[in-house]
Amino acid sequence: MKIPPILQIGDVLISSDILTEEFCCDLDACHGACCIEGDAGAPVSLDEVAQIEDALDTVWSQLSASAQAVIDRQGVAYTDEEGDLVTSIVDGKDCVFTCYECLSSNDDSHTPVCLCALEKAYRAGQSSFCKPISCALYPIREKRFSDGTIALNYHQWHVCSQARERGRQLHLPVYQFLKDPLIRRFGEEWYQELCDVAQALAETPK
Repeated sequence: MKIPPILQIGDVLISSDILTEEFCCDLDACHGACCIEGDAGAPVSLDEVAQIEDALDTVWSQLSASAQAVIDRQGVAYTDEEGDLVTSIVDGKDCVFTCYECLSSNDDSHTPVCLCALEKAYRAGQSSFCKPISCALYPIREKRFSDGTIALNYHQWHVCSQARERGRQLHLPVYQFLKDPLIRRFGEEWYQELCDVAQALAETPK
């Protein structure tokens, strides 16, 4: 039986490759390129903007002088050319909340890795806000239609080629790699239903 390209869990439409493709971030390989590549910031909701503003004093010292200047000028978010509310960026590229740190002694080049200052503060217990859900869910991208329907698509970006390779090595499907953010976004019950569907598909004779 061929797996349908679009599945539905509750009120959410899901691209089936979220269940079948494999993925696991590899910061030592990509150095966090998703934080600094692209031409717009990360999509955020008004609620998330408020939470980011609450955390701003906590992370301020972690931000570059250029990022601080951008935030002083236009705030933590702006409306992009497509009309979406997104995090502010520096020089049309880097997210303002990008910070750099050397993580692995195995990297002979000692290239700093791009990290999220918001997430660092959260993991250190200094803030109750982790990071925008659009960042946490990547490589899943969420789209909301005018009728309120939500669709989840798997986005394949060239900067994540090592993550796809690592995911294949670990046999880690996208939906399992993103368990925590999917639960954060849609809840435990919804995620369990997603797992049940994935299991049923895996057991279906080809």
